[in-house]
Amino acid sequence: MSKEAKEALKLQADVLVIGGGPAGAWAAIAAAGQGASVILVDKGYCGTSGATAPSGTAIWYVKPEEQARENAMMSRMDMGGNLAERPWMQRVLDRTYHNMHQIRDWGYPFPIDETGGPNYISVQGPEYMRLMRKRVQKAGVRILDHSPALELLSDSHGVAGASGINEQTRQPWRIEAAAVVIATGGCAFLSKALGTNVLTGDGYLMAGEAGAEFSGMEFSTAYAIVPYFSPVTKTALYQFATFYYEDGRVIEGAGSRRGRSIIAKTLLKEPVYARLDKADESIRQSMRKAQPNFFLSFDRLKIDPFTDKFPVTLRFEGTVRGTGGINIVDETCATKVPGLYAAGDAATRELICGGFTGGGSHNAAWAMSSGYWSGEGAAQFALKQGTNRFNRNARGLSEFSGVSTQADSSKSKISTDEVIRLVQDEVFPYDRNWFRSEQGLTASLGRLNQLWLEIKQGVRADEGSRVGAREVAAMTATARWMYESGLARRETRGMHVRTDYPERDAAQHYRLISGGLDQVWVKPHTAPNNGNAEEAVQA
Repeated sequence: MSKEAKEALKLQADVLVIGGGPAGAWAAIAAAGQGASVILVDKGYCGTSGATAPSGTAIWYVKPEEQARENAMMSRMDMGGNLAERPWMQRVLDRTYHNMHQIRDWGYPFPIDETGGPNYISVQGPEYMRLMRKRVQKAGVRILDHSPALELLSDSHGVAGASGINEQTRQPWRIEAAAVVIATGGCAFLSKALGTNVLTGDGYLMAGEAGAEFSGMEFSTAYAIVPYFSPVTKTALYQFATFYYEDGRVIEGAGSRRGRSIIAKTLLKEPVYARLDKADESIRQSMRKAQPNFFLSFDRLKIDPFTDKFPVTLRFEGTVRGTGGINIVDETCATKVPGLYAAGDAATRELICGGFTGGGSHNAAWAMSSGYWSGEGAAQFALKQGTNRFNRNARGLSEFSGVSTQADSSKSKISTDEVIRLVQDEVFPYDRNWFRSEQGLTASLGRLNQLWLEIKQGVRADEGSRVGAREVAAMTATARWMYESGLARRETRGMHVRTDYPERDAAQHYRLISGGLDQVWVKPHTAPNNGNAEEAVQA
């Protein structure tokens, strides 16, 4: 039997989890803990794929002390444009506290702090995700590695599973499930940021085809400071850096809270260099211990980043380190589509971050918290459906976008590599994405909308390309949701910078919900009630 003619693997489960990073792993474990049968499918290898697995990551972990929690919640409130919601922040802090103690009990080797107890403020991705894979398996979850989902299945009652393919064996698969958790991560547009090669917005496209909505997609201008020669995005380490022009002069303000804007403006004209010369010896040792992979490229090139200047750039991380994603409608992380849940970077993080976040910390806490709640909620939803939950005659949803689940062999159509280049040309440049304007956004949307129409006519795979038609369509759709939302927010708030509206506007203190495939729409949503000064101005 040829590879193309392989018979599909057909399975059933109460809950299907799509994505094998921390959010997906927590969702699978929580769903199984409710007594549900669970299958997890991962585009890569669960435990090694995604942005968390290859690096150390900080965790938004705060002891249950009233003042400490209050300080933690308020620390980024204004930076995020006052769009975060206190009840959600409190829930995440509580759930993260519990989950971190849970992985301690499972055997995660936390370092010892100065008090002699475990230091819970960070985890090493390789050890963390290796442990999570073991716990997923121990929970009785079936894992399908290298098995990306290509489309959701649905009937008149809601989502009913998904179908996809095993990339190693080329065997198609179809899983009927009473509930689905999308934990596919965000979209970094193949920018080569470490761990993001599988993060192309696939879950967004599938959710959009099912009728789900998105929130905060304008907050997607996440660029990380990186050495020019490295994919390792550890922007937090540059708080100890001084930045320089090529002639050796210091770039004033580049190391400040808003320093990346200054770096971006400089990079539009000339190179930027950095040196981690503000770190004393104890900090240097701590940095090497906490983030060993950051130093690998330096060591190979015989560069001492603490004493030698090295060239830096800004690498785009999109919604992986932004805050936008699938909108959730209740505390179980359900979407508006019955049976469909979202977790981790695939879901909006506005609820705890507002319009600004970054690598690790809040995102990492959100992944384990939303993963847990979505798995628990999906299982409870599925088990209520009764004995007929698998007999639903569901069909694939890719027909709603018109984007094929496989590349076309026709030589007359646009190629996957061409689409990648065209999308990256719109979202990578600082003067199109970081510094936004009505003129620039409108022009980009005109090109992206035309590209979307071309994709619907069919995409051919370039020889040797591992990126499929669905992935390039997902990147294009994500960029359109981002830019339509950016066009609708006529102010500067959080990480969304409008050069034509440089100030924050109290009248726009609301979230933006978006959706649609052929015709993207955006509408305001109720603002969080946190009793802040901005609301007083509105009143």
